[in-house]
Amino acid sequence: MDKAHEIIFAGFGGQGILSMGQIISYAAMIENKEISWMPSYGPEMRGGTANCIVIVSPSRISSPIVSRFDSALILNQPSLEKFEHEVKPGGLLIYEESTIINPPKRTDLEILSIPANEEAQKLGKKQVANMILVGAFLARRPIVKIENIIKALTKVLPERHHHLIPLNKQALELGQKIAKGMINEVVQL
Repeated sequence: MDKAHEIIFAGFGGQGILSMGQIISYAAMIENKEISWMPSYGPEMRGGTANCIVIVSPSRISSPIVSRFDSALILNQPSLEKFEHEVKPGGLLIYEESTIINPPKRTDLEILSIPANEEAQKLGKKQVANMILVGAFLARRPIVKIENIIKALTKVLPERHHHLIPLNKQALELGQKIAKGMINEVVQL
């Protein structure tokens, strides 16, 4: 990684949006990278909009304020409408396919539609859909190592949920497998 990577995670509260950003951030810190994690959410705990901007960089970050992103992980239609046009040309946009009615229209991005909710249900825990998306993201943009994501989970997940770390690891690996299997389906820029 030779330059900063700027990411937006966006969806409804309760989908694990802020956790996705925190986990990437902690993994980057484990790797001695510079990070910025900036959450933004409405007053509602669940159902309101939530997003967070994460910057991972090998060098100092001059500002946490970003208006154009290298990557976007989108979990609902309002977020897609808000952030699709904020992804830099040549960037990566990953979205959860069951939550998007009108898919992205841009042709200058790498776009992945991931059935994260469906696959999480198959794993028996819908809450790991966000980790499936993180795994897919890291398959295409390996800005941190999966083993450090697992270490980061111990920091982000409350101790009472540490028994779910193996399931989260399984979800990460599944997301990677899905994204790697889509290589031939996606137009590379």
